[in-house]
Amino acid sequence: MSVGSEMHTAGPGLEGVGEDTTPDRQGLILAELVAFMTKDTPSVQHVLDLTAPHLTEIAGLTAATVFELDSETGMMTVSARVGEPGRRDHLVAGKVFRAPAGGKPVVNGDQMAIRLRIGGQTVGVLLLTGTDLAELQLDTISTMALHFATTLQGLAAEKQRQFVAHSSATIRELFEQGMSAGNVETAAELLARSCATAFRTEHAAMHLIDGEGRIRYVHGVGFSDEIHRALTDNLLGKAAAESPVWRNSAEKGEPMLVADASTAKVRAGGLTQTIGLQSFIAMPLLSAQGPVGMVMCGDSSGTRDWTAQDRILAQQLAVEGTLIMDSARMRQAAEVHMNELTKQAFHDSLTGLPNRKMLLDRASTAVEIAAGTGTRMALLLLDLNGFKQVNDTVGHHAGDVLLQLVAKRLQGVVRRPDLVARLGGDEFSVLLTGDPDEKAAIGVGDRICERLREPFDIEGAPVRIGASIGVALFPEHGTDFAVLMREADAYMYQAKRGGGGVRLAGS
Repeated sequence: MSVGSEMHTAGPGLEGVGEDTTPDRQGLILAELVAFMTKDTPSVQHVLDLTAPHLTEIAGLTAATVFELDSETGMMTVSARVGEPGRRDHLVAGKVFRAPAGGKPVVNGDQMAIRLRIGGQTVGVLLLTGTDLAELQLDTISTMALHFATTLQGLAAEKQRQFVAHSSATIRELFEQGMSAGNVETAAELLARSCATAFRTEHAAMHLIDGEGRIRYVHGVGFSDEIHRALTDNLLGKAAAESPVWRNSAEKGEPMLVADASTAKVRAGGLTQTIGLQSFIAMPLLSAQGPVGMVMCGDSSGTRDWTAQDRILAQQLAVEGTLIMDSARMRQAAEVHMNELTKQAFHDSLTGLPNRKMLLDRASTAVEIAAGTGTRMALLLLDLNGFKQVNDTVGHHAGDVLLQLVAKRLQGVVRRPDLVARLGGDEFSVLLTGDPDEKAAIGVGDRICERLREPFDIEGAPVRIGASIGVALFPEHGTDFAVLMREADAYMYQAKRGGGGVRLAGS
């Protein structure tokens, strides 16, 4: 780095900079800087603390500030400081950018702004305040500036390395866990936690919206059950578009980074106010199928200056979060579809009861358990008496309603885990496990008959039916379920020919 031979001034200049010098003291600064930089990995504050006592002796230094320049936003942030800051520090430091990049420092009264450059890139500004700044040699200024610039560049590189490592690890973990989330709500909770971790914030919250743009789900990290209940009460069912934050981020399709929440328009009773956020990042989740929701993370203990890296990470998380939500939504839809197919395969579509296929599957397992434990099981086959007359006189619709009502009554009589199934038409079955004897099995049959004799209300008219039940027990009447089916079926028809009631196989 080099500093030119002329001094640019903004206000009263310092005449004769470099003419009246103290070379020993200034040489000592440079020697100490070289020794310090070669054996340590200093912070900017370390370098400033090392030079400040010398600058006080040489130039009457009263304060010094190192500003770091964000190349993405052009904003300057304080990286190190000694002494009390002045009201015009940022203004004076900024004037250096109006001077040639390789030129002399800018002097304004008792302040000197030195551009910090390395490799053709400006990385910051060193602002000195003192009574005798003209005593500084240009070589001393130039070499100091190089050391500060080198330190800033090294720290920026380390920050970038840490940022890449942290963001990559966060997104990788989010992707790995998110791709196994079984439903949208689980994926949403995972995403909220990942965002809190990614930005190291005190809180994270999110909401999901439905096809009409209304909030249907709210989840948060880092706040109490009381606040969670308040969020649920305040937001569920509300239109997402009522939130200025949502409108701002969703319409632009970009995260919204707010350093001071008091300066932003927010929804009354929304995420920001209810949690008490003083700074936040809002990330919209926008899929190809439409808006999914929004993630918001932030702090309630104070304001926070977000960086260009935070914006990049927020953009990455918004994209990754949307992919995870879409993936979870597809898996959830696929699971619902598979469950529906499974239900159709093993359940009767009219009554919702298990069908013959499920009965055979459960019965096969029940026979194995009973044979292995030396216990009993029982099968009851049931046929309705008078069902044909209902169909013929009231109509098939009434018959369907009657079958549904019969199914409910049967389920009310039979305890779990015993199984009630519809075999087809007006035939039902009951599988009793838990070692029932003849008396217990017949008792269940009698209760069913009694319950079914009570009138059914169909379209305001009473309908009366009865039941004929055949009962077969394992192992007394067969050790194979097919044999038990034949035995129970035969005695069910005996009961029917006898006018209804319960018949036990072999009786």
